[in-house]
Amino acid sequence: MSRKPNLKDVAKVAGVSAITVSRVLTDPTKVSDKLRNKVEQAVRETGYIRNHAASALASSRSGVIAVIIPSLSNIVFNEVLQGIYQTARPNNLQVVLGDCHYSPLEEEKLIATLLGQSPEGIILTGAAQTDYARKLLERADIPVVQLMELTDQPIDMNIGFSHFHAGYDMTKHLLQRGYRTPGFIGARMDPRTQQRLAGFRQALADWPQPCQSFVQTTTQPSSARLGGQLLQALIAESAGKCDAVFCCNDDLALGALFEAQKMNLAVPGDIAICGFNDLESSSLVNPSITSVASARFDMGKQAVEMLLAAAGKPRKSIAPIDVGYQIIARRST
Repeated sequence: MSRKPNLKDVAKVAGVSAITVSRVLTDPTKVSDKLRNKVEQAVRETGYIRNHAASALASSRSGVIAVIIPSLSNIVFNEVLQGIYQTARPNNLQVVLGDCHYSPLEEEKLIATLLGQSPEGIILTGAAQTDYARKLLERADIPVVQLMELTDQPIDMNIGFSHFHAGYDMTKHLLQRGYRTPGFIGARMDPRTQQRLAGFRQALADWPQPCQSFVQTTTQPSSARLGGQLLQALIAESAGKCDAVFCCNDDLALGALFEAQKMNLAVPGDIAICGFNDLESSSLVNPSITSVASARFDMGKQAVEMLLAAAGKPRKSIAPIDVGYQIIARRST
């Protein structure tokens, strides 16, 4: 077949009508397994490619949800995506994924592109969208979920936790264990990292006794190697007085731990180290690293469930869902 195959070609191979093929492709849950398998086999034989945009215009359903995350290489988002995919598949939803590289302007472009594919809903990471991106989403009139952090001004629906309070409580954890000259190291300095730093500073301000603190940050992407470099800078800045370091994520915490060991600093005897995100590696190293855990899989799962529940329905103001967090205290503090 030299031309592009169409519904009639699929129908001819399957031995059914074009209307039946359309029904199977639009909502396969409403037909028998035998019929669905017959049509799907015909689709494969003909090489038919469904026009989702045209289908969406005809049925008000595209079977697609759009998801934008800041980084495909950041392991933190893997569990979120697992929750999204494992919930989307049983509901016959295809996920179109975009990576905005922590750039609000890149995210804005992706939103415009993905809205052109008529998604049934869109899931975004965080709440730092540009004004134009917010306008696009508000005018699109589809369910929108912002996840990973809480916001006072959600575009539509919101699920996450307070990075400010998590940073506050982790710093309080250090102070309660007697550390009085803590430091903070942060990389990339995206909005969630900035909220953790703000929590660190507020906890120190609220502590009844005066404490000296030190901060080293960079806009470079996070890595274990960078964690070691930032720890070196922190110790130099403090003239060796820093007795604990709160790392904005576990990658930096691992690097800080390895660097401390190279410098013959006992952890936590000479310096305590804690991280954020509770990656598996944090529990496996020696000493194991104290970290902040959050329900990333559940956030992804619930985000899709929120889209499904809101589809085609008028939505009033929906209260954000706070999934909370937990300080996982380990040997490093």
